[in-house]
Amino acid sequence: MSEEAKKQQYSADSIQALEGMEHVRMRPSMYIGDVGVRGLHHLVYEVVDNSIDEALAGHCDTISVIINEDNSVTTEDNGRGIPVGMHKKEGVSALEVVMTKIGAGGKFDKDSYKVSGGLHGVGVSCVNALSEILTATVYLEGKVYEQVYQRGKPVAPVKEIGTSDKRGTVVTFKPDPKIFQQVLEYNYETLANRMRELSYLNKGITLTIIDNRNKDEKGEFIQDVFHSKEGLKEFIRFLDSSREAIIQDVISIEGEKNGIPVEVAMVYNTSYSENLHSYVNNINTHEGGTHLAGFRRGLTSTLKKYADGSGLLDKLKFEISGDDFREGLTAIISVKVAEPQFEGQTKTKLGNRDVTSAVSQAVSEMLENYLEEHPNDAKIIVQKVILAAQARHAARKAREMVQRKTVMSGGGLPGKLSDCSEQDPAICEVFLVEGDSAGGTAKQGRDRNFQAILPLRGKILNVEKAMQHKVFENEEIRNIYTALGVTIGTEEDSKALNLSKLRYHKVVIMCDADVDGSHISTLILTFFFRYMRELVESGYVYIATPPLFLVKKGAKKQYAWSDQEREGLMDSFGQGSSVQRYKGLGEMNAEQLWDTTMNPEFRTLRQVTIVNGGEADRVFSMLMGDDVPPRREFIEKNAIYANIDV
Repeated sequence: MSEEAKKQQYSADSIQALEGMEHVRMRPSMYIGDVGVRGLHHLVYEVVDNSIDEALAGHCDTISVIINEDNSVTTEDNGRGIPVGMHKKEGVSALEVVMTKIGAGGKFDKDSYKVSGGLHGVGVSCVNALSEILTATVYLEGKVYEQVYQRGKPVAPVKEIGTSDKRGTVVTFKPDPKIFQQVLEYNYETLANRMRELSYLNKGITLTIIDNRNKDEKGEFIQDVFHSKEGLKEFIRFLDSSREAIIQDVISIEGEKNGIPVEVAMVYNTSYSENLHSYVNNINTHEGGTHLAGFRRGLTSTLKKYADGSGLLDKLKFEISGDDFREGLTAIISVKVAEPQFEGQTKTKLGNRDVTSAVSQAVSEMLENYLEEHPNDAKIIVQKVILAAQARHAARKAREMVQRKTVMSGGGLPGKLSDCSEQDPAICEVFLVEGDSAGGTAKQGRDRNFQAILPLRGKILNVEKAMQHKVFENEEIRNIYTALGVTIGTEEDSKALNLSKLRYHKVVIMCDADVDGSHISTLILTFFFRYMRELVESGYVYIATPPLFLVKKGAKKQYAWSDQEREGLMDSFGQGSSVQRYKGLGEMNAEQLWDTTMNPEFRTLRQVTIVNGGEADRVFSMLMGDDVPPRREFIEKNAIYANIDV
């Protein structure tokens, strides 16, 4: 047999058996989701989850996370400390087993942990595999032990390095640049938001996060300390801080049903959106699942029974639906499940059937007691439900108008849409462009084969402050639905989006690089978050980044996307260079717009993702709601434009 034939022969020897750590390094996305920003931050969450497990078992109440100057991360807890004794089966220290074997750890021992965080038990060993270097230090029974690893492999056996009265585990790791090639820098706000969330979900624990890369005005390293006494009740107040509540207090329950710990907190506000956040073992299950179904069932049946008995529904000429009971509701459902079964596209949808009845019973009891003890609040809630039902009835007609106009229903595309010739949604993209002028330039500059242009007239409706039927009656919003080809509304959820006939897999928001452009982008993103969240979660929404400047000197010219880039180009071009500031897309000609913002070879598109649903809900509510002071504070902290009048 020739050498070439041997190479092409497919035999048992061709099968690569990758075990444990090697497999994590070869297929990291299977374990942490991706090797971008989300995956990088997930490494921290996995290590912190180990400490949270110690807290859930009653052995730890203080956890700290430190972002070091070199973008390595140190986590520390005051738990029992990972055991360092010899592991009988493996023949090495138990610490080394935990750090190097996928699926090893106390959380699989039901005597050690009743419930634990993390989805698949990959934990800290996965972090070790994806780190350039990791050091584990254990404070145990008056002694200090340490082991160092490089890319998941121990450099030397565990060694005793001293004595101490402390107890707990310290892990310092530096993500491997060979794995995380695009991004290695941790975002403080992202990690701080997760620590805050964990403090609410596990009351009584103190979580500290310190950024040793940046200092505040006092010259001290930036840090936050999170500690919650009331848990989910405080979480609800935080999420709803920019909304106006219509009842006196947060309705809450904490207890155990059918052996499942259930914690629920909820409040009604004057908004028109439903904001439900669900967690299993501290994991944000943004796809929902059986615990969310149980909450909805308990809420609907109990409120309907009360509303029917109150006589307030007697004059209503149509049925109340489940949607009506959830309008203006913010709720958090947190359950602890010993063996969670996850399903759905991103493995964040709970599938355990027994959880539905446990949550439903808990919510029913909680609501029955509250409605009985607070008759005034009960009446206000029912009146809110009636208003929601009347608005839904009006919205159905408006929604049907949208459905009739969708291209798949034969109603034709919006007149302003300049469609592309390609039919395959996977390679098609649509640009939502601010104004007819920029829309005209974009139409001339685009590649007609796969790029469509939909100009939007002015600022679209702020859906945060609009009733549902007003949203569906808005012409610009109807045009977006129609152009995308999606359908909306089911019996269970009137805003549910069906993406099966989506016409473009890239929906690109392209607005001017100024304050007005940023406002329009935020209005569109608010609409997507509230009414097309599935589109965002599927990774189809992007933001274009047009340049701010064109730096020229003679025949030389180059674009800049920031003040720093502009200054750098002016320095390199030397004396005699000039700068053109682009205030809007309309100031560019078609060729310039294509070169900088639309050409797939050179453009920069920022994909919109939802890292933390609760925080996204809070920020959209604050930015687009009625409460001005928190919005002003947020803009002053984050804006890059001066002299903004809110």
